[in-house]
Amino acid sequence: MTFVAKAVLAGVLALGAGAGGVAYMQRDVKSDVIGVATLPLMIKSANGTHAFSVESAKTADEQARGLMYRTDLKPDGGMLFWPHPATGGGPADANFWMKNTPSSLDIIYIRADGTIARIAENTVPFSEVPIPSGEPVGAVLELRGGRSAELGIAEGDLVTWDKGTR
Repeated sequence: MTFVAKAVLAGVLALGAGAGGVAYMQRDVKSDVIGVATLPLMIKSANGTHAFSVESAKTADEQARGLMYRTDLKPDGGMLFWPHPATGGGPADANFWMKNTPSSLDIIYIRADGTIARIAENTVPFSEVPIPSGEPVGAVLELRGGRSAELGIAEGDLVTWDKGTR
């Protein structure tokens, strides 16, 4: 939410029009999601190739926000944090958390060669406990909680996407 939107929301709430403020906030959050560009991503597992259409979080701000406040994640959707870290510099240890995230996620840590290093399945919504990658990674993928197990996606599987799309 932009500074101006936050200021307007604060003003509305201060006037005692809480319902109007909530409606305004919901409209703003939804408009942040509409029109978000997605990119195709594939995961090759032992039981086949699984296709996703994921949002790209490439800047530090986008990566800090991630899927916070979102409840609209589709079964074939997700968010790719690439490059990770956003500042570049090659693979690095990653720690994610679920602060302000109301939906359970599968957090998939991806090595520079595209293989899955670790899957943190069914993360706890709103938790501030760090979820470490366990080793340096070049990307992180968030999917709807439980999706990895449903599809048989496992550590060592190969994740591919068009790396020219940034």
